[in-house]
Amino acid sequence: MVKNLKLLIIAIMSYASVQGQDATTTAAKTDSVAPNPPSSFTGSVDLYYRYNFANPKAAPWNNYTSFTASQNSFELGMVSLKYDHTWGKAGVSAELGFGRRAQDFSYNDGTTNPYFSLSNVVQAYVFYNITDKIKLTAGKWATHIGYELVDAYLNRNYSMSYMFSKGPFFNTGFKADWAIAGKTGLMVGISNATDHSTVENEYQSFIAQLSTATPDSKWKFWLNYQGGPVAHGVTMNQFDLVVTGALSDKFSIGVNGTEQTYGGDSVANSATWWGAALYLNYDASSVFGLTLRSEYFSNKDNALDMSPAVDPGSFTEFTLTGQIKLGKLTVMPELRYDAYSSSLSGAPDQAFLEKNGSPTNNTFTGLIAATYVF
Repeated sequence: MVKNLKLLIIAIMSYASVQGQDATTTAAKTDSVAPNPPSSFTGSVDLYYRYNFANPKAAPWNNYTSFTASQNSFELGMVSLKYDHTWGKAGVSAELGFGRRAQDFSYNDGTTNPYFSLSNVVQAYVFYNITDKIKLTAGKWATHIGYELVDAYLNRNYSMSYMFSKGPFFNTGFKADWAIAGKTGLMVGISNATDHSTVENEYQSFIAQLSTATPDSKWKFWLNYQGGPVAHGVTMNQFDLVVTGALSDKFSIGVNGTEQTYGGDSVANSATWWGAALYLNYDASSVFGLTLRSEYFSNKDNALDMSPAVDPGSFTEFTLTGQIKLGKLTVMPELRYDAYSSSLSGAPDQAFLEKNGSPTNNTFTGLIAATYVF
């Protein structure tokens, strides 16, 4: 599959080279005399306080999703600093992150390899626009799969979904974006193993995205894919769909569905996890908004290792988050309900802890967060 992808990328580059030869020559002449354009520096800070009402006494404090594994503690999420520069048809983007959110995002760096400083690199890539329709990118970037994003200020909920938390988080490799026609585009690429900035093995993934929108851009659609070998005799395929829609000036929705399947030489290597989420957004004014996320996440095949250990089963969560927008500062009060159901016959539904330490199948959490963009 990866070999076929390489041939496809070569074909796209060859086509673009023929179509864009004159434009490239003109741009090269322009670049040779054009002044160096200014660089762009942006960033963000996020922090939060989380309290699970059961007040558990052990990690992960009734938390199975990313970035909020704390209890009764004021926490720094991430300080993000981003640099962008474009000159002619080429450019670079580099985002550095400091804090637990950045370290959890690049969780393989410094644990399975000795390059801990890579965990501070949220994104770093270079790009080149062969034509106005074809763009080549190489480096590390946040994955195209899923609805939610690593930068807290870009999400309407602060706590993360189960689907986001089980990945992928990012890709490191090479990709080509092709603006086919109108609002329809295609991306294809080759990536390291999921969530690895550096890895020494023979396995690479094929990644792809098909995107489109209605003429008025009120509805947008993304069909995402990643797949390839992940171990000897084991392959993985993931399909992901994201839809967003503006129902009115005040109401909008988001839908995300994903399924990841493992297959191989034996039945023991075959397993699937999947999830679906609905995001209902209401913006009463430019100052105040609400988002209700409803999610179902199934790990009944035990395709994923849940931490701490929990039986194969499914999670359901409802998260209601407010957005109080005070200029570049946004305050986000949040209430979350999580429930668990075991898929093992006769097994108790136990994934969370009650106040007395006994197991239970559901839990409530309150959280207040703040993000600032500069």
